[in-house]
Amino acid sequence: MENQNLPVLPFQYGDAHNFVFLAEAGAGKSEVSVNMALYLASLGEKPVHFFDLDMTKPLFRSRDLASFLTEQGVIVHFEEQFYDAPTVSGGVSRLLRDENCYTVLDVGGDYIGARSIGGYAPFLNKPDTIVWYVVNPYRPWSMDLPHIDAVLSQVLGVSHVQLDRLRFLGNPNLGPDTSPEDVVEGINSIRDMIEAFKPVDFYTVREEIAPEVEALFPGKIFPIRLYLTYEWV
Repeated sequence: MENQNLPVLPFQYGDAHNFVFLAEAGAGKSEVSVNMALYLASLGEKPVHFFDLDMTKPLFRSRDLASFLTEQGVIVHFEEQFYDAPTVSGGVSRLLRDENCYTVLDVGGDYIGARSIGGYAPFLNKPDTIVWYVVNPYRPWSMDLPHIDAVLSQVLGVSHVQLDRLRFLGNPNLGPDTSPEDVVEGINSIRDMIEAFKPVDFYTVREEIAPEVEALFPGKIFPIRLYLTYEWV
């Protein structure tokens, strides 16, 4: 894939080659994971394997972008299933062990979807893997710390990801009509809730308004493109 001048991530990931995204349903996790896969593919360093492990909803799934991602050089894995049938694509363990490729895991919302990766915990808790929990303060179960703690406790319980291995990123987005003011308010909310306990690696912002927000939070913004939107949204 040719480098399409995708933005540079505002943090260092060192030798990590596996990137896992967890969140409550509707937090924008799939959108963020798709952008991460495209960024990694743009580097041209290693093959990028993308796993859609979302088993919790029939809409807004990253697998809907399989043809597009394939065209951009991303190898897409998912299992055809009916709604929430607990079917997981094979090959995850093998590729998590392979240092010669990148893997991106889009894990289904909340604790129901997080069960799909419980068996991979020995790989997920290693230094070569980054596990992010995506916080969107505009979603019902991320609006305050008690709600975040409740969902996160369930997610960690079934995924067996260790708390000290978990990292946070903020996605203060409401969709295509999100304003810079919405983003700034959301970032400040996330900082107030999370950063007293754990750092937030970065914040994802729609690319059209990212420069304005970057001026206020330098070095913390990752511009993203919205791919999982539909005409009726």
